[in-house]
Amino acid sequence: MKNRYIFFILIIAAVLIAVGVYGLTGSRKSTSTNPPDTGSDTPITGVSAQAPRLGLAADPLLNVTIPAGTPSQIKDYEGFRVSFNSTTHTPNWVAWELLGSETQGEVSRSNNFWTDNEVEGCPTLADYKNSGYDRGHLCPAADQKWSQKAMTDCFVFTNMCPQAKSLNTGAWNTLEAKERQWAQRDSAILIVAGPIYSKDDTETIGKTGVRVPGAFFKVMAAPYLDSPRGIAFVYPNMASPGNMENYSMTIDEVEQLTGYDFFAELPDNIENQIESKASFKEWNHR
Repeated sequence: MKNRYIFFILIIAAVLIAVGVYGLTGSRKSTSTNPPDTGSDTPITGVSAQAPRLGLAADPLLNVTIPAGTPSQIKDYEGFRVSFNSTTHTPNWVAWELLGSETQGEVSRSNNFWTDNEVEGCPTLADYKNSGYDRGHLCPAADQKWSQKAMTDCFVFTNMCPQAKSLNTGAWNTLEAKERQWAQRDSAILIVAGPIYSKDDTETIGKTGVRVPGAFFKVMAAPYLDSPRGIAFVYPNMASPGNMENYSMTIDEVEQLTGYDFFAELPDNIENQIESKASFKEWNHR
């Protein structure tokens, strides 16, 4: 646990001293597969909102460019999109649009975790049993109360990472509650979350060998406002006490940490505006 704390301090320090332009070598790798037939004509993504102000649908805005050579199977579930890594057996990232209207749904939490056999390397329930780690949602169940199918889908193991209980039930849970408040305030926000690994993160769990991350990121954007804005957070995979503002940073800084490129389909002027600045006080205003 001490090593993870040191790692977290180091990545924050790296962000603060980073200068110049970060050269992304990634390319979007699409190996999309179809989810099980639901017997419904409902779109499988659940990414429903239009962005009338920009003249763009939300769906393409959820794509993330990652470094070339990173294993990635892209799959759309009801309400969120996953890039799954068959080597770490965790997602590279999970992306979704959260509407304010979706935060007040009546669907109860499922708790029925399941393995997607269509995704190579997807873990099983046995991998997490007695591991000492929670089955940490990246797209949270409370964001999916608007649809029974969305609730069922979000318990798939392609949406999970081994997460310290102290983080899962603490600061990460607080951040999830905040994102629903922000979606209600702004009508719609875009969210991408994922693990951060360093070379020292060698711990695995289960027979599948699910790799335990040292930290997690979450980036959020409200691009449809008259004054678009964005913010990002990085938490170590351990208890993270103190004000959440202490864990906030710009989206640009998370891109430097991960090598990912978020929200590239936005017009450049809007993308630059939301990714280069992050005022927690401005973002958190009521």
